[in-house]
Amino acid sequence: MFKAGEKPGIGTYKCLECGELLTLDDPDDVLPPCPVCHYTEYEEI
Repeated sequence: MFKAGEKPGIGTYKCLECGELLTLDDPDDVLPPCPVCHYTEYEEI
């Protein structure tokens, strides 16, 4: 599990609240709060 504010690396992450998918394509990208529901926890898919 990853939280907003972390730099988990390149990959696709799913919001644990609403299922929104975010793709990070740079190792320095920071996970934001979910743009749909503002939840802050994700899992890598």
